[in-house]
Amino acid sequence: MATQTTRRKSTSGSRSASSRSRSSNGSRDEEMYRRAAEDALQQLDWAIGYLHGIHKTQISKALAKNRSYIRRRMLGEPEEPLPSEQTSET
Repeated sequence: MATQTTRRKSTSGSRSASSRSRSSNGSRDEEMYRRAAEDALQQLDWAIGYLHGIHKTQISKALAKNRSYIRRRMLGEPEEPLPSEQTSET
């Protein structure tokens, strides 16, 4: 019976260690997803600039509004005006 008690203690000890690693993995995962979202927004910035450059201003304006919404609501960051939002063409 002493071996069973020892086994139980060792598994409960590993459970607390695994729960600690999950909490540290959670913050790593959060950072990974935030970085991925920021990378996606940079790609969206490029697409907005490209569309604006080829005079597809209505599409670029709509995408710029979507980008602002994502930054403000989902990432909790302030809006950053884009060149396509500030031109006389839009």
